[in-house]
Amino acid sequence: MIKTILPTKLINLAQQRAAGFSVEGFVRGEGPEHPKALLIGEAPGAVEVTAAEDHPFAGRAGVELMNFLETAGLARETTYITSVFHSRPFKDRIKLNKRTGMEEIKRYNRKPNQKEVLAHAPLTDYEISHIDAPLIILSGTSAIQRVLGKQATVKELHGKVLTSPVQYLAHLDDTTYQWTEKKYPILCTYHPASIFYNRQLEPVIHGDMRVAKMWLEQAEQETSELRR
Repeated sequence: MIKTILPTKLINLAQQRAAGFSVEGFVRGEGPEHPKALLIGEAPGAVEVTAAEDHPFAGRAGVELMNFLETAGLARETTYITSVFHSRPFKDRIKLNKRTGMEEIKRYNRKPNQKEVLAHAPLTDYEISHIDAPLIILSGTSAIQRVLGKQATVKELHGKVLTSPVQYLAHLDDTTYQWTEKKYPILCTYHPASIFYNRQLEPVIHGDMRVAKMWLEQAEQETSELRR
């Protein structure tokens, strides 16, 4: 198991590019050197950016993710897990504390916006190009649209393995992505946190993960036959 493949120099660059945004902390992607799958999510939340955790999907969504990975025949130990934005995007709201009668500021998670995802694009590009995984799993809309373009939707793409080029940032000062020449096997699914708002998505995600399992088993069988 490795903590991350991301070079310190690249991490520092990404943090500089995101300076001034309403974000905090930094969580590196982590997993084995040769994983069975590369899973890309959205962004860390409050739990993940604490010093005690500091690894992706450590909160409630992470518990659900482990259940979904099990359906796919995967585990945290066999999957490289990362996100398209590595800091926690937040928004502050003034709330009334009913116990004290005083107003106080509460900090909430939010989705990363396009500028934030663009700021950390070099990290996503590096992980996709350097991690030797048979299958990329995109978890949630933020990951799907970062990798497959703005037109991509989880509703249309989930539950099937695509073979597709991916978006990458050709130059650091670019504001639009280019497409890789290489094509990757990709499975899209809903973010595990989505079931907190819509429990009907739970069996849907398990179904997507069964597709991933069948595809990985077939790919492994084909690789074994080629080695004979």
